[in-house]
Amino acid sequence: MSEAQQRYWRYGGQAVIEGVMMRSPRYFAIACRAPDGSLVVHSEPLTNTLIGKLQFLNRPFLRGILMLIDALALGIKSLHFSSQVQLQGNPHGKPMPRSVQDIAIGTSAAFGLGLGILLFFVLPTLLTDWLKREGWGSLEQNLLDGLLRIAIFLGYIGLIGFMPDIYRVFQYHGAEHKAINALEEGFPVTVEHAQAQTRLHPRCGTSFVLLVLIVSILVFALLGRPPAYIRIPMHLALLPLIASLVYEVIRLAGMFRSGWLTRVLLAPGLWSQYLTTREPSRDQIEVAVAALREVMALEEGFAPARQEKGAECREHAGSGG
Repeated sequence: MSEAQQRYWRYGGQAVIEGVMMRSPRYFAIACRAPDGSLVVHSEPLTNTLIGKLQFLNRPFLRGILMLIDALALGIKSLHFSSQVQLQGNPHGKPMPRSVQDIAIGTSAAFGLGLGILLFFVLPTLLTDWLKREGWGSLEQNLLDGLLRIAIFLGYIGLIGFMPDIYRVFQYHGAEHKAINALEEGFPVTVEHAQAQTRLHPRCGTSFVLLVLIVSILVFALLGRPPAYIRIPMHLALLPLIASLVYEVIRLAGMFRSGWLTRVLLAPGLWSQYLTTREPSRDQIEVAVAALREVMALEEGFAPARQEKGAECREHAGSGG
């Protein structure tokens, strides 16, 4: 890995509503396409994040859990901003008060968490418990539990990808990867260079979730088959530890992504990204490039981050390349 790649490998991002959020070690920036076609850019320092406040916990096998919490909080904040951009630019839309929208987003997140527990833990348990009467041992039941979780996960994201709004988010997800891949390959961060890159990336959240599910199969298979009311809470309690381990593996993989062993280990996660990314349009890549260039300028120059509210900061379309 070149010196430039070592400097940039910690950049990451997330697709939001008609836009992309990019983050660096010290800043984050959101770029969104407004309904009138203009490009809205907002940036802030990361000093208010959990990692920023608890730097002493930013250590191997601790930072993974903190980064998950941080990513969730920053993702909710980015979604709030992107939704406000769409409403403010829509003559038929009326922005909701911040408190109301926070409650709505929080309720959706809580519902999603509950649905995830139901789909990925309760349902596989109910489907495999009856196999004990058929003579299956606990190891076989646990292995089938894990395989069902992976099948449900892949099936779920595959199905929602056909929804038009989710399809567009997946396109921005692909644009985010292309922009970061251009940076990490040592190219100038322009629309043209980003277009030439793959829409897959080893540090993607999709890869992370799939690898967590795969590793959890191996861990849970060794824990026997206690009653469901014990087994499900125990598995949930172990997930943060498994996620922290997987985070460190993916972190290293991002630094040594050209090695054949890394490619083999990360291949399942990369294949799963064909479900959660789509080939983006040039306009969508322009949005991702704008967000990445904004956060790069802040990170490299340590300039004060902009603190715009709503959609006040606008850059006209065509400025990203």
